[in-house]
Amino acid sequence: MLSTKSKWLRLGMVMMILAVTISLALLLNTRKALAAAPHNVGLVCTTDASSNPTFTLETQTGYITLSDMNTMFMWGYSMSGGEFQYPGPVLCVNQGQIVTIVLHNNLPEDSSIMFPGQENVLADGSPAQPQFNGTTLTSLTNVAAANGGSITYRFTADHPGTFIYESGTDTRRQVGMGLFGVLIVRPSMGSGYVYNRADSQFTKNEEFLAILSEIDPYMHNAAEAGQPFDMNTYHPRYWLLNGRGFPDTIADNFASWLPSQPYGALALIQPYDASVHPFPALEHFVNVGTEDYPFHPHGQNGLVVGRDGHPMEGSAGQDLSMEKFAINIGPGQTWDVLFKWYDAEGYTANPSNFPVTIPDIANQTMGMFYSGSPFLGQKGALLPGQSTLNQCGEYYIISHNHALFQLDAWGQTMSGPITYLRIDPPGGCP
Repeated sequence: MLSTKSKWLRLGMVMMILAVTISLALLLNTRKALAAAPHNVGLVCTTDASSNPTFTLETQTGYITLSDMNTMFMWGYSMSGGEFQYPGPVLCVNQGQIVTIVLHNNLPEDSSIMFPGQENVLADGSPAQPQFNGTTLTSLTNVAAANGGSITYRFTADHPGTFIYESGTDTRRQVGMGLFGVLIVRPSMGSGYVYNRADSQFTKNEEFLAILSEIDPYMHNAAEAGQPFDMNTYHPRYWLLNGRGFPDTIADNFASWLPSQPYGALALIQPYDASVHPFPALEHFVNVGTEDYPFHPHGQNGLVVGRDGHPMEGSAGQDLSMEKFAINIGPGQTWDVLFKWYDAEGYTANPSNFPVTIPDIANQTMGMFYSGSPFLGQKGALLPGQSTLNQCGEYYIISHNHALFQLDAWGQTMSGPITYLRIDPPGGCP
């Protein structure tokens, strides 16, 4: 029979082994996340080249992988004939186009799509409207019947911006199960602008997306088993960014080991330069959860140029954009934010001209992303046995949700809505 001391020693050893195992798994996933080349990062648009685009979506069930190595049963919108994905496709259209979206419903209950911010939406040719059973509201919009029903929605995308599309039926539960996506309407000034304002221009290949969502595993387990769930007991245990938890958030789009979670969240830019790189980057922030998400991109103060599909301007068109240290996104909100990184302190300068004495290597603490040199685009010596994920002397600045309890995967900390801003040297990595 083990003594109490022996039991505690054995428990301590087990906990140590578990901690090391988790740490190694995170490190291996991080290495895998950065291994793919060339990088496939940034916004992924689903488009239709016709003058009035049509998208055919279907509700599907499937599974996603979470940071603690659990899998979770989900619902989602997918392109017709395509594989299940979470979140739904990012639909990109142009201002003034007549947009048609056909929904095929494969779920065992009625479902729908509503389009907050879009006006005069038609459902099967008639104005979309709430549905009632007697005096009981059953859906905020017209539905596709369970087990194979279909419905066609149509509207004119008459103003630019970032919008959510989501289920209008049993919304809190169905949206929580995964029935949501993002609609981006490009302005008539062109796809390099956020709104019809000259000061909303951005670098086209530096456009990013941050969708914040959450999961209560007990609700998902009940749906998988076909059992009811009491929404009064709803309590998220996972928080996600673009449908992934860290470190998978920094993996490329369409990472092979995340077949149902196509969208990464790493932002990759080059330094702002008025002559050769004159426009900022753009990030669309979207909250489909039930709580405020104060997202904090460290060192990346953003200029908020639009919210909920409306530019930040006065009645006479005056500029009302504002710089934010944290992007405080409320439930159901979208924020359009311009940002840039520029070398304010000479970190791309010749090291011999740098005014600060760099500590000796023995007095440095190095992280896994450090190149061995503090200068952008350069690599240097590392401590013996030190490895790095740095490729060409690029910088990494963390970005994460600032409600720190949400950086979690059912008890596994330092997960959830965390990603990085990666700054490559001018011209990119060789």
